[in-house]
Amino acid sequence: MRGTSLASLSAAQERFAPVLTAAGKQAAELGEQLFAVVDALDSSGSLRRTLSDPALPAEAKSGLVAAVLARSDERVVGAVSDLVRARWTSEDDLGDAVEQLGFDAILASAEASNQLEQVEDELFRITRSLVGQREVRSALFDPRGSRENRLKLVDDLLQGKVSDATLQVARRATASPRGKRFVATLASVAELAADRRNRLVASVTSGSELSQAQMDRLGSILQQAYGRDLQLNVTVDPEILGGLRIQVGADVVDSTVLARLADARRRLAS
Repeated sequence: MRGTSLASLSAAQERFAPVLTAAGKQAAELGEQLFAVVDALDSSGSLRRTLSDPALPAEAKSGLVAAVLARSDERVVGAVSDLVRARWTSEDDLGDAVEQLGFDAILASAEASNQLEQVEDELFRITRSLVGQREVRSALFDPRGSRENRLKLVDDLLQGKVSDATLQVARRATASPRGKRFVATLASVAELAADRRNRLVASVTSGSELSQAQMDRLGSILQQAYGRDLQLNVTVDPEILGGLRIQVGADVVDSTVLARLADARRRLAS
C-alpha cells in the first residue's frame, strides 16, 4: 500500500486508536468483526467497488456501510465508515486497510492484557520454527485445501501453547490468507506489535546459527545505527550458503554468498 492509500490508512488508524484503547480486552472482538467485513468485501466485487469509488458521495457510502453492518458493533461501523470516506489508490486497498485495523484491534487487546511483548515473541518464534518445514507451510497456505483443515492444523500446532491473541492471528492468517503466505502474515503482525512498543524489527537471515555473542554484537551495532531499541529476529536458512541478509523496515543489507553470486552474474551479463 502506497501514496494516497497509505495516508488514508494512517489517518484512520490514528482516529481508531483511542477507540481500541477504550475497548481494552474487548478489542479482540472488534477485530473479529472487522475480519468479517474483509471477507464480505473479498466475496463481493460490486460492494468493494462501490465503497471504494471516489466518485460516490461519502455520505452515501457511509449509509451503505450502516445498512450492511446493521448487526455489527457501532465502533466497527464507525471505523469502516471512516475508511470508505477516504480515498484509495485501488479498490483492493480498502480491504487491506480494514484487515489492518482488525490486526490492530487484536494487538490492542493483547496490550490491554499486558501480553503484547509475549505475542510479538510468539509470532516470531512460530515463523522461525516453520523454517525448513515446507510441507507444513504449504498446508497452512494451500487454497486447494479446506478452510476447516487449515484451521485444525493451526489449532493442533498452537492451541494451549500460545496466547489467545497469537492464536487469533494465526487462525486468521490461515483461514483467509488473501494471497499472502502464512509466515509472511505472522511476521507482518509481529512487526506491528514491535511498532506499538516503539521498537524497530531487524529481520536477519543467516546461513548458520549465530552465537549469543554474535547476536548481541549485531544487535548493538544496529541499535547504534538506528538510534532506537531494536528487536532482532534471526532465521537460519542453509540455502543462502553464508553471510547475512538484514532488513530493517525498507532498508536491506544483503551480504550472502547467493547475493554476491547474483551480483557477479549481473555484472558479467552487462
